[in-house]
Amino acid sequence: MRRPSRAATLFLALLGLAAAAGPASAQGFGSPGVQNIGPPSDALFPDLAALQDRLEEQGWLLRGQATFIWQGHPRFRSPYRGEGSLSPAPNARNTFSSDLVVGRKLWPGAEAVIDASVTRGFGLSNSTGVAAFPNNEAFRLGSTEPAFFVPRAFVRQTIGLSGDTGPIDYDALRFNERLPRERLTITAGKFSVWDIFDDNRYAHDARTQFLNWAHVGAGAFDFAADARGWTYGVAVEWENGAWGVRGGAFQVSRRVNGLFMDPGLTRAWQLLGQVDRFYDIGGRPGAARVIYGLSRTRQSTWGELFENGFETFDKNPGGYRLKRMLALNVEQELTDDLGAFARLSWNDGRTQNWMFTEMDRAVSAGLSLRGLRWDRPGDTVGLAANVGWISEGRRRYLEAGGIGFITGDGRLSYGPEWVTEAYYDARVAPGLNVALNYQLVVNPAYNNDRGPVNIFAVRLRTAF
Repeated sequence: MRRPSRAATLFLALLGLAAAAGPASAQGFGSPGVQNIGPPSDALFPDLAALQDRLEEQGWLLRGQATFIWQGHPRFRSPYRGEGSLSPAPNARNTFSSDLVVGRKLWPGAEAVIDASVTRGFGLSNSTGVAAFPNNEAFRLGSTEPAFFVPRAFVRQTIGLSGDTGPIDYDALRFNERLPRERLTITAGKFSVWDIFDDNRYAHDARTQFLNWAHVGAGAFDFAADARGWTYGVAVEWENGAWGVRGGAFQVSRRVNGLFMDPGLTRAWQLLGQVDRFYDIGGRPGAARVIYGLSRTRQSTWGELFENGFETFDKNPGGYRLKRMLALNVEQELTDDLGAFARLSWNDGRTQNWMFTEMDRAVSAGLSLRGLRWDRPGDTVGLAANVGWISEGRRRYLEAGGIGFITGDGRLSYGPEWVTEAYYDARVAPGLNVALNYQLVVNPAYNNDRGPVNIFAVRLRTAF
C-alpha cells in the first residue's frame, strides 16, 4: 500500500480553506469547488466566504476543493493473470486531488478561467484490470509525490439571445449569476469534454456522487482526453431552457492512452454533437440527451493488429482510422428527494478504443436519494449498476493473449462485465463531506474465470 501520509497532510492543509455554505448536491464533472449559496455567516469560515463574495462583485472568481479517496479489495479468485489484470492479492491504494480555480470577467459575457491542480496517488493495480474502473479520481499516470498541472485554462463567451433569465446553474466554473434563458456559449482552450457533454444531475461527479468510471460517463463512448482526462478544443452551445444543442472539436492523444496530444489537427481529431431535451413529468424535471461522436486517431482495426503484430497496439503504423460512437443519457426527478438516471452507449467496435476505457456496449442505471426522510438533507445515498460488453474483434484479441491499456489477462473466458455500486455521502460540516462506497465487480475485464471482486472505499472532500 502506498503511504497515505503525504496525501493526508495535503488534504488537512486544504481542509482549513473549506468555506462552502451551499448544498451537498453535485456541481458537475470533477467539481473544483462549490458556490456560496446563502449568507457567509452560514459557512464554515465566514470571513473567507465573505471574501469570495466581495471578489465576485469585483469580477473575480475564487473556488477550490480537495478530495482524498482510499480504496481497496480483499483477495479474489484468479487462476491466472496477465499484464492488464487486476491483482488478485489484497490491495489498497489512495488518490488525492486538489483544485484552485481563479476566474476573471473580461468584457460583457466573457470570462477567463484557470484551474491549478495538485494530485498524487494510484488506482488499484495502476488503474488496470476492470473496464468500468472503480475510481474516476485514479489517474493512469499516477505519482508517489504530489504533481502540479493545469487541467483547465479556457476563455468563455456567453451571448444572450433573450431578455429573460433562467435559474442559476450553480456551476463551480461560472460566476454566481443568472444567465439569459436563451443563449449561445462559446468555450475555447483546455478543459474536459465532460465539462460540457454527457452531463447528468445524479451521476457525473466522482467527487460527490458515484466513483465508477461508467457511472460518471457513458462507458462505451471513447471521449477525447489525455491520460489524465483533459484535452484542447472549442465547443459551441445553444440552449433555451427546453432544448439544448452542443457541438465541439477536440484534440486526441497521439498514442493510445497517451499524455501528449496529436499535433496533426487536420489528421487527428474528435467531433462531438449533443441534443438535449429538458421537460417536466407530473411537475418533476427531467432531461434526455443524445450524443454522437466521431474520432480519427492512429487506432488499428482488429484485423490490422493481427496482421501487423500486437506490439503495434499503441500506434497504428498504417495511418489513421475512424471510430463512430453514440450515447443516450436520461435523468428524471421522481420525488423531492429521489432521482433516477440511465445511460446507453455504443461504438462501432471495429477499432481499438483510444482514450477512455475498453468497452464497446454499455448500459448503466441508478437511483440517488437525498436524506430528507431522516432529517439529513445534505446527505445522499446512491445505488447503480453498469453492464459492459465488447466487440467480436476485441474478444478475439483478448482470447489470443492481447493486452490493452485497461484490460488483458493473457487469456479470456468471456462474459459481460457487471459492476454494482452503492455509496452514502454524509455532510459533516458546511463544505466537508465523508462518503463510504462499495462496488461488486463480476467478470472483471470480461473474464468469468476471475473474480468476483469486492471493492471498498472511503472518500473525504472539502470545498469552498
